[in-house]
Amino acid sequence: MDALVLLGSLFALIAIGLPVAYALGAAALVGALWIDIPWEAVMLKISDGVRNFSLLAIPFFVLAGAIMAEGGMARRLVALANVFVGFIRGGLALVNILASSFFGCISGSSVADTSSIGSVMIPQMVRAGYPRVFATNVTIAGSVQAILIPPSHNAVIYSLAAGGTVSIAHLFLAGFLPGLLLGLSLIGLCIFIARRRGYPKGEPVPLRQALRVVVEAFYGLLTMVIILGGILSGVFTATESAAVACIYAFLVTMFVYRDYHWRELPKLIHRVVKTVAMVMILIGFASSFGYIMALMQLPAQVTAFFLTLSDNKYVILFLINIMLLVLGCLMDLAPLLLICTPILLPVVKSFGVDPVHFGMVMLVNLGIGLITPPVGATMFVGCAIGKVTIEQVTREIWPFYVAMLVVLGLVTYVPEISLFIPSLVKF
Repeated sequence: MDALVLLGSLFALIAIGLPVAYALGAAALVGALWIDIPWEAVMLKISDGVRNFSLLAIPFFVLAGAIMAEGGMARRLVALANVFVGFIRGGLALVNILASSFFGCISGSSVADTSSIGSVMIPQMVRAGYPRVFATNVTIAGSVQAILIPPSHNAVIYSLAAGGTVSIAHLFLAGFLPGLLLGLSLIGLCIFIARRRGYPKGEPVPLRQALRVVVEAFYGLLTMVIILGGILSGVFTATESAAVACIYAFLVTMFVYRDYHWRELPKLIHRVVKTVAMVMILIGFASSFGYIMALMQLPAQVTAFFLTLSDNKYVILFLINIMLLVLGCLMDLAPLLLICTPILLPVVKSFGVDPVHFGMVMLVNLGIGLITPPVGATMFVGCAIGKVTIEQVTREIWPFYVAMLVVLGLVTYVPEISLFIPSLVKF
């Protein structure tokens, strides 16, 4: 009955149109009232939820990605990707995916990736003769890599939702191979489609021009080296690396590339502050919601429920994947991480699943939700940039879903894909 009151109030509030963050806070108050807990305790948990030092990584990563995106980094990464794969049949689709891989190493955001890379690549692909819907689908599918590739701020949110017991640095390292696998699967799909439909191929980039493109893009890609190099060398923590990357991104954008005007900087900071404020509000209310869930012993009840279904961890992981795929269609990624992680992590840990591995399973799963109607945020942004309707995109995106579900299966049932690189590094 406790679970019914808490979760029922949450979904009822969302159903009547209350934003998810406020629905979490209100549901926590309803749950506290039901189990006779003072509301002051809920308020204290909201405050505690946003006082975690590790959370500082989120605004720094968001600001660094925004500065580089606005400063012409997306255009330079597209040019770099064109050097490597632009000459292949369907090359612009491959350029799109590879540029998303590069940009994901800077932004850590699927929506930012779609907005930046899509605004450059979709018009370019359309001019070259690619269907507008196909160009949009390539863009939004490729942008899911940013969820996995470090510095993914969603990995920071997962670490927080796991109670701080999962290392952010290990999650960053764990995302490399799943992100690479996702990118390669999409590239293979695009090559197959391009050959069947006879899409054009570009011309090889002359060596001198290629060298100039590599040098220009190098300054931006060095952001990833700073982040991971600093963490792995022990020079600074994940949070400190985010601050250093932010300063570096500012210096490169304003003094090296010089494509961004100083007068536009306050507007950029204002947008970043709005984004970060929404994330922090969500985290604070989700912390109070998780506190009430813990008092109601909801994670233990869910674990007991799954144990009644099966004692095979592969079956349990399959059922969890199905559940997350359905939930991903109905809710955004960050709220689901904050809600589902405290519930599901004890379940999978009881079956011996590594928390870092499960983090990658959740990120791939919920990343697919970002490009799934009816509430896929990345899909909405891609449709707006590509000037196509959600219905048009949905009718033709199924091959990309198939490729991504194959990757999800591999990441779920081959834990070494996620755990190999973290196993090589000891902190």
